[in-house]
Amino acid sequence: QVQLVASGGGLVQPGGSLRLSCAASGFTLDDYAIGWFRQAPGKEREGVSCISLSDGSKNLADSVKGRFTISRDNAKNTVYLQMSSLKPEDTAVYYCAAARGAYYCSGHLHEYDYWGQGTQVTVSS
Repeated sequence: QVQLVASGGGLVQPGGSLRLSCAASGFTLDDYAIGWFRQAPGKEREGVSCISLSDGSKNLADSVKGRFTISRDNAKNTVYLQMSSLKPEDTAVYYCAAARGAYYCSGHLHEYDYWGQGTQVTVSS
């Protein structure tokens, strides 16, 4: 059974930092590309960052470059999204997703086979 559980969201002040976690189970992490996506109310889901065996870590959105970093802990079968210098515009529900057999990063939603439940991130003073 393939399962992704996203956690770590919450309320943070502008300029602050937050680390999101995506715990995977039921599959080997190396066989998948893992992506972080976010969706604000009334807006479409957009790619934020991804990690894969061949590409390593890559940002999918220009707005998060230099501020967000994706990483992986194979021992824990967990992918992280470290977010720094947070802005109110970063407020959204953040989702992690897995693309089976994808050794390269992709920002296309349809290429991902499994999705976590999402975790809310709110950036406000």
